[in-house]
Amino acid sequence: MNRNLVRRVFTACLGLILSLGVWFSASPAQAFEAPELLPAEPTSIVDLAQALTSTQKSKLDKDLDSFEQDTGWKLRILTQYDRTPGRAVKDFWNLDEKSVLLVADSRGGNILNFNVGDSVYQLLPRTFWVELQTRFGNQYFVQENGEDESIIQAINSVKTCLNQGGCRVVPGLPQEQWIFTLITSVVGGIICGFSAHPRKPDQVFAWQWMLIFSPLWGICFFSFGIGPVIARTTEWLPILRNVAGFLVGFLIAFLTPIYKAPPTSEV
Repeated sequence: MNRNLVRRVFTACLGLILSLGVWFSASPAQAFEAPELLPAEPTSIVDLAQALTSTQKSKLDKDLDSFEQDTGWKLRILTQYDRTPGRAVKDFWNLDEKSVLLVADSRGGNILNFNVGDSVYQLLPRTFWVELQTRFGNQYFVQENGEDESIIQAINSVKTCLNQGGCRVVPGLPQEQWIFTLITSVVGGIICGFSAHPRKPDQVFAWQWMLIFSPLWGICFFSFGIGPVIARTTEWLPILRNVAGFLVGFLIAFLTPIYKAPPTSEV
């Protein structure tokens, strides 16, 4: 694993912790109103921070308008830096229970915040928004891909999940997240392998000990190794790699001899 991947895994974990801490207190729209910052013509995007190119804004505005007409879900984007319209966006867009407002503000540690209507929460739970913010809004992702990609990929994930009738997790399996599932799969295999060491001379597998330790290696392999992969992608390759990692860890641990003190001789 190279140093960049280590940084990605560390940044993703740290971002998740910070996002959980600030989720309830974060307020993307400030306490004041500045309706003069809003455009006169109707639009789904107010890009005060100039995070998107004109081509991106034009295409995304048409996509969001078509999405609203087809599904009834209202998706809006506001980017801001030192200026913000504040609560005026609520009346400007007539935000309701079927609305999602994505606010991109680079002044914080995570550039993404979301105001979500009550009806949306029924399909996309709070944990979905925390993961979405953590994956696409962290500083490492923004530095590598840009604020525009952070906004576009986040809003596309919301569209995909609403079209599917809801999601428990954000679709897609980032490399750093797969690396974490692979590590937990290998750890689960090692625990299972050590627990399977024969304890008697005529014993091949200590299956009783494997069952005793099954909650530990089962959580590592199934809950943290296989479960996140199945929930986020339909590809078989990551699953096969994690299974292979589990088997390799098992064989290494099982074939590693365990030191046993020689029996004492009786006089």
